[in-house]
Amino acid sequence: MKYKTKDSGQRQDYSSGMRRDLQDNKPRYDLIYMPMLKRLAELHQRGVAKYGERNWEVAKTLEEYLRFKQSALRHMIQWFNEDQDEDHAAAVQFNINAAEMVRDKIGVTKDMIDKYTHEVALKDVPR
Repeated sequence: MKYKTKDSGQRQDYSSGMRRDLQDNKPRYDLIYMPMLKRLAELHQRGVAKYGERNWEVAKTLEEYLRFKQSALRHMIQWFNEDQDEDHAAAVQFNINAAEMVRDKIGVTKDMIDKYTHEVALKDVPR
């Protein structure tokens, strides 16, 4: 891959003589609440001990995508209800992040979800 440096065409000059591209419309990672980021990293550390390093990154199916979504919702409800038995806030972040990774890998669409849900529902219908 050949990289290129993005350029807004505008510059900010400093009294020292340094010149930089403007910061406008660039991600602001410095605004993320760092204690929460640390909790997410600690959740990953506990996950490594339980499942192995980078286990979640091998997910690549719609079933796995939906599992991440189910877990995110469950942890969201537990967080909302002030359950303190686990770090539910970090678990919500983890599961949404993992689901988005799978979405990017396989291009999840609503039609795919509807078809999968329909097929799973048919398995439960007595014949």
